[in-house]
Amino acid sequence: MTAQAVRIVEVSPADPRALALMDAQQTELRRLYADTTEVTEAFDSAALTGTGGVLVAAERNGALIGCGALKRWNADTAEVKRMYVTPDTRGSGVARALLDALVTRGGALGYARLVLETGDRQHAAIALYTRAGFRRVPNFGVYAGVEHSLCFERPLA
Repeated sequence: MTAQAVRIVEVSPADPRALALMDAQQTELRRLYADTTEVTEAFDSAALTGTGGVLVAAERNGALIGCGALKRWNADTAEVKRMYVTPDTRGSGVARALLDALVTRGGALGYARLVLETGDRQHAAIALYTRAGFRRVPNFGVYAGVEHSLCFERPLA
């Protein structure tokens, strides 16, 4: 399967297919960090509705196989949230296509930069973000002082 075989579409944060992907992501993260006391951040998909938020998904044959979101952080910055692709889709370029779509939409929404947080055990995600032009920054906001969190940013101008 290649990234060309999928369509990147904007979906409602209430779409049950997207909610199922975000639930799968949380389940996977809980397993990956089960030996830590850190809890993955609760995420209200309703925060994506209104000005400045967007949820995109990779769709193949009517099924969603990946998702990613932008959540308005302030007037100049959006945070990349809920990047996830199904395990059988990984390594095929779908995650990069989703991230590229979010970068494009972030620019179109007028953001000057994107920020994100990922875990230090998510090596493929770290590599993806680095290849896409994101650079490490000190942990910000709720991630400050969180041992397994790594934060990144990318200017859009």
